[in-house]
Amino acid sequence: MWTSWWLWPLVAVCTADQFREEAERIMRGTPVIDGHNDLPWQLLSMFNNRLRDERANLTSLASTHTSIPKLKAGFVGGQFWSAYTPCDTQNKDAVRRTLEQIDVIHRMCQMYPETFMCVTSSEGIQQAFQKGKVASLVGVEGGHSIDSSLGVLRALYHLGMRYLTLTHSCNTPWADNWLVDNGEDEAQSQGLSPFGQSVVREMNRLGVIIDLAHVSVATMKAALQLSKAPVIFSHSSAYKLCEHRRNVPDDVLQLVNQTRSLVMVNFYNDYVSCKTEATLSQVADHLDHIKTVAGAGAVGFGGDFDGVSRLPSGLEDVSKYPDLVAELLRRQWTEAEVKGALAANLLRVFKEVEQASDHTQSPEEEPIPLDKLQASCRTTYGYSEAPSLRHRPGALLGSLTALLLSRCLL
Repeated sequence: MWTSWWLWPLVAVCTADQFREEAERIMRGTPVIDGHNDLPWQLLSMFNNRLRDERANLTSLASTHTSIPKLKAGFVGGQFWSAYTPCDTQNKDAVRRTLEQIDVIHRMCQMYPETFMCVTSSEGIQQAFQKGKVASLVGVEGGHSIDSSLGVLRALYHLGMRYLTLTHSCNTPWADNWLVDNGEDEAQSQGLSPFGQSVVREMNRLGVIIDLAHVSVATMKAALQLSKAPVIFSHSSAYKLCEHRRNVPDDVLQLVNQTRSLVMVNFYNDYVSCKTEATLSQVADHLDHIKTVAGAGAVGFGGDFDGVSRLPSGLEDVSKYPDLVAELLRRQWTEAEVKGALAANLLRVFKEVEQASDHTQSPEEEPIPLDKLQASCRTTYGYSEAPSLRHRPGALLGSLTALLLSRCLL
């Protein structure tokens, strides 16, 4: 009896090693595609996007959650890199800042071609897998980055953007953000305005994935109901387990199931445990819950590495993905379910978005109403309401009439 007692710790260690080994075996064939990583923002903040600064060397960078050695250790095979610019750039230089962040993602691929392969399609991801490289995609985080312009949306698509988060933590003139749900912001669009609906339709036409991380519940529901293709939550968790408004409530998870959409679980402690501390096991709880409510096909990983200040014990950087997969295996997830969460679910959504796209269809053209825009830093070319006689024939006629009358009176 005493002999069996001291054997238990050895059995536990052997079992843990078995799950970890199984996780690595699966991930060698199906590496993880993560939905959201903010390394480009760190490159801006720390080095002003100067990749040739010796301190910015991604093979030796130690102060970030992400580096090339950590990506390899974590079996990361696909990454949506966030082209993020803060809300305080809205109505100012948001487009320029976004272009610079897309540029730095492209330059990462150029500078480290042995590691990164910039791609723009589901097929490109699979090609990168075959070459043993990290498929690198652009996700633009925040609708303010298009400056309420369908033309800018299309231009960003041509530069490689393959998802757009409809809002960050601020309303756009056409969509409401999550702070509306806790009373910190006022609803302006009641979800999506008519122009916001045009944005969703144009994203469907182009083949840009709609990302609902950061949006209000009303915006979630409006987009899920309107979109002709599945959507994603690139970095959100389950509201039932942590009642933070950045997370996805169960009634929305049911819509996720009905629309074949995807929730990529965020690792930020505040969204995992609603506390400053969290554990890897609690992240697995979120994955379990989403799988239960929305189905195994609705689960993915969206770690938010390098975009958050607090991460769970056991998930300190991108090298730790195999430990999370081992935990799912310990919880009796099947190999097919694990492969789905790692990559297959995202690939399926991406393919359906591509299939729903139609570049032969006429683009959306109706501009946002001028009165929905903050005009302090804007010109108003093209709007009939613009204070220019060239665009106001009635005003011109009135001026000429007044001039003629004054001449007659002389």
